[in-house]
Amino acid sequence: MINGVNAVNTAHNTINTTTSAVSGNFSSYLGESQTLDSIFQKAADTYQIPVNLLKAIGKAESGFDANAVSKCGAQGIMQLMPSTAASLGVTNSFDPEQNIMGGAKYISQLLEQYEGNVSYALAAYNAGSGNVAKYGGIPPFEETQNYVVKVTNYMNQGMEIPNVSFSSSTPSAVSSNPVVFSVAEEVTENINNAFSFTYEDYLEFIMLFEKLLSSKESREENSNEQKQENSVYDLYVKSNMPSLNLTQMLDLV
Repeated sequence: MINGVNAVNTAHNTINTTTSAVSGNFSSYLGESQTLDSIFQKAADTYQIPVNLLKAIGKAESGFDANAVSKCGAQGIMQLMPSTAASLGVTNSFDPEQNIMGGAKYISQLLEQYEGNVSYALAAYNAGSGNVAKYGGIPPFEETQNYVVKVTNYMNQGMEIPNVSFSSSTPSAVSSNPVVFSVAEEVTENINNAFSFTYEDYLEFIMLFEKLLSSKESREENSNEQKQENSVYDLYVKSNMPSLNLTQMLDLV
């Protein structure tokens, strides 16, 4: 027999057993920790925008709270809407590095769209490019106007960044860990074993398959015979020749 279930359970148990050795501090397997300051600097360098502008947006949007969620559903430090985050390639808005990199990419696109006009870019970040286009500049919304002033002041005055460290979530950091690879290899081997056929398994499968076909053909044959008898009987009942008995009807058929 094929012990697929047992092998899969073994793979599952392997994951659970090894996880206990890893889950104590899984962040250590994801690479070196980073500070918020270093993440902002990395994002600024990547998208060639002023780092103080990024920090100012982060402070105005969430006060640097990586778990912040607004009443309209914006998430993370840079308060990205889920649809915007997805379009920017952000898969986890509560991951500080992804969120800040996404926000940096977004504001860089807006700066390019408005030819370096920071006020227009900030207005679009807050109220959307559609409203900036509609009003030909900063929309007459009190919230948006205050937002542009607040971010500009933060950017010019400078600000302190919380001294909080986060683990890197880059795939390269994960792939460098031999423990993770050993778990993956063992699980893969167990799964392969679960779905491998021996020659004896093959022969047993053929025998079972032949029995199944034989049983199906037998059922179909019985069903066809029953249908034929029913059709002859129906013909007899509906016939306009009541003097004929069933034997005579069968002869006619």
